[in-house]
Amino acid sequence: MTINRYELVSKHNPVLQAIDTASPLTIGNGEFAFTVDVTGLQSLYKTYYETLPLCTMSTWGWHTKPVSEEKYAYTLNDLVMTEFDYNGRTVKYPKRKMPGNEEVYDWLRVNPHRLNLARIGFYYKGEELPPERLSNIHQELKLYEGELVSDFSLCGTKCHVETVVDAKSDTIGIHVESELLKEGSLTIGLDFPYGSPGISGSDWEEKDLHRTDLLEQSDRSFIFKRTLDRDSYYGGIFSEQAIEVTVAQHKFRIESHKNTLDVAIMFSEKPFAFNEPEKQEKTVALIKKRTNAFFRSFWENGGIVKLSDSKDKRAYELERRIILSMYLMTVNSCGPTPPQETGLTCNSWYGKMHLEMYLWHCAWAPLWNHTELLERSLPWFLDHREEARENAARNQYKGCRWPKMISNAGIDCPSPVAPLLVWQQPHLIFMLELSYRQNHSREFLEKYWSLVEESAEFMVDFVVWNNQTNRYDLVAPIIPAQECHHPDITKNPTYEVEYWRYALQIVILWANRLHKNYNRKYEVVANHMAELPIIDGYYAAHENCPNTFTDYNRDHPSMLAAFGLLPNKTVHKKEMERTLDKVLECWKYESLWGWDFAVMAMTATRLHKPELAIDILLLDTPKNDYVRSGNNRQKLRKDLPLYLPGNGSLLLAIPLMVAGYDGCEEEMPGIPKDGTWKVEYENIETYV
Repeated sequence: MTINRYELVSKHNPVLQAIDTASPLTIGNGEFAFTVDVTGLQSLYKTYYETLPLCTMSTWGWHTKPVSEEKYAYTLNDLVMTEFDYNGRTVKYPKRKMPGNEEVYDWLRVNPHRLNLARIGFYYKGEELPPERLSNIHQELKLYEGELVSDFSLCGTKCHVETVVDAKSDTIGIHVESELLKEGSLTIGLDFPYGSPGISGSDWEEKDLHRTDLLEQSDRSFIFKRTLDRDSYYGGIFSEQAIEVTVAQHKFRIESHKNTLDVAIMFSEKPFAFNEPEKQEKTVALIKKRTNAFFRSFWENGGIVKLSDSKDKRAYELERRIILSMYLMTVNSCGPTPPQETGLTCNSWYGKMHLEMYLWHCAWAPLWNHTELLERSLPWFLDHREEARENAARNQYKGCRWPKMISNAGIDCPSPVAPLLVWQQPHLIFMLELSYRQNHSREFLEKYWSLVEESAEFMVDFVVWNNQTNRYDLVAPIIPAQECHHPDITKNPTYEVEYWRYALQIVILWANRLHKNYNRKYEVVANHMAELPIIDGYYAAHENCPNTFTDYNRDHPSMLAAFGLLPNKTVHKKEMERTLDKVLECWKYESLWGWDFAVMAMTATRLHKPELAIDILLLDTPKNDYVRSGNNRQKLRKDLPLYLPGNGSLLLAIPLMVAGYDGCEEEMPGIPKDGTWKVEYENIETYV
């Protein structure tokens, strides 16, 4: 029987009947997102601010605060690098903050930063809405349609609001019904902040450091330009009815004088001017129609899984997390650039992209037959090869080295940890292979071969030959995915060694598909990577870490990813099973991150322990919390009110558990066979 997708998806529509500052709802298109409170806009900005700021964000909206009146920016050439010994030669990284160079380090770390484009909210009699005057709240995010419907009473008068983000442009469509509009008590305000690296992306105090200029206006449209230092962006307000817009410094107020208001608010990185037919394209009705069509196609044509007919009461919650994660990843993370950890909802780490999280954000898409969502961001890597080459060449390495923490410029960022991480290097190769498995196009192989090849060139140049073991090592200075290890003594981290081996095997496969000549060192390194370190019968974090399970039993148990995430024939299953059991026994659960649960569940699945896989996915622990919006909140961290890698990793684990993996003959290997689980799925691909 075909799954009724409308029924399945709509069953999990988030519904709020009170102010919930942990679960504001986000609508968006992957390049632009608008996060709102229970009024359907950002009316209660101050109420939500301390828990999860309400932002309007884009992939292109960045701000750089000048160093001073005399100097605009620093570069890495101005930074005093940290020197390390690497196999007998000196390498330099932007790691430590050196005395006398603090200003350069701090400036580079937070600039550029992602910008909150505007706060868009209701005002009542010219003042901010008092939250205590709201009643009869009922808000529903209609997932299948991609639109938000909000009903509430303000001072006893009913208000009905429909909010939607255009699937094809960075435009918000707003429909409002209320008698308060007609009497002039209810208006929509646009407020514009200066840029900030903080979680809100907003500085509301520096009013004289930015400008808001009205460029064009009529009784139905207003086009403006925002200028912040050397950065700028544009916006427009469009309505089918005559509206009145009052303009003050960094403030617009929109009035209707009817009991309904339809208004479209557009943002753009580039200037624009509309003729009349183009303005008609910005009607709320057409925006809604395009968005409905996009989400209907998304839900009907991609993968889906139904669990809620199971006897196990936990199945409904797991199904909810899956459906909401699919929505959240699509609107937050699947745009033209790699996303930040909090997507387009609010800032984390100054809004910068973390390439080691790119896997968790986007690798799920091909497995759910949404390869097109991953392929939106792949051209970004083609456009930033030169920066990746420079990053490698800075320490005399060949090829492209992909950093962890970057802004839109693609340049490595100073950090106590980020410059020495390497587990992001194979991600692109792995994800390109996942994408190829779905489209099987020679054109695709040709387009991205240079990225695969140059990424591999760095990988084989980075390893060091060990004359004693006759194998290649990953040597200091490196920091593994489990970031608590000291870079000077880390050697052959388990996950990274296996990832190196597997990714290079993919590179050889691509070369053979294309009948390309390739560097034979790819083969030599792939076949002679170091043995995965086993100490006292357990896989260790790295070769020099005999105290993995006593002193380092915190943060990511990343040694499990060498088997759970990656297909391989080098792992000894007996030792990996003991390692998983040891992690579950002794690990400090409060230190885990959202994606660790998916990795552990994938490991349990490959070890033929489906009951354990389900138990792990639904562990009741602070970093595995999924709030009403579906966001994976990291409860113990105020700076991470949402953590999209947790959502994306869940979507990576589910195909392995239900559709299986290459070489697996068991049906639904991650689902218990005791009769308590009933699972139906469609269009989900087999994992590698």
